[in-house]
Amino acid sequence: MPVALLFRFPFPGPWGEELAQASQELASDIAHEDGLVWKIWLENRETGQAGGIYLFEAAAAANRYRRKHEQRLGAMGLGEVKVDVFSVNTGLSVLTMARAALGQPGALETPSIAMSP
Repeated sequence: MPVALLFRFPFPGPWGEELAQASQELASDIAHEDGLVWKIWLENRETGQAGGIYLFEAAAAANRYRRKHEQRLGAMGLGEVKVDVFSVNTGLSVLTMARAALGQPGALETPSIAMSP
């Protein structure tokens, strides 16, 4: 069953393209993580927060990565890291266009929902 992680932490910057340039090596390392389906990078300059949403194929991979990334962020001097772990409701996610992200067949098809009067 897929598992999602949500990491959030105070972040002083850099932001945007500057962060993208500075994080190429980190992004490459994350991209090769066993069991990772995808990551979305999050940033909010106004609140000084950053983080990411990660989708993993299974809980074991998500838990392994959580430990690794918490240590990595600590080594980078980023404290107050909050991590939430979520089970993914695949059935509902497919109905809301996450079919391709979850590796479900028919990813380009639009789901139909029977509505009762």
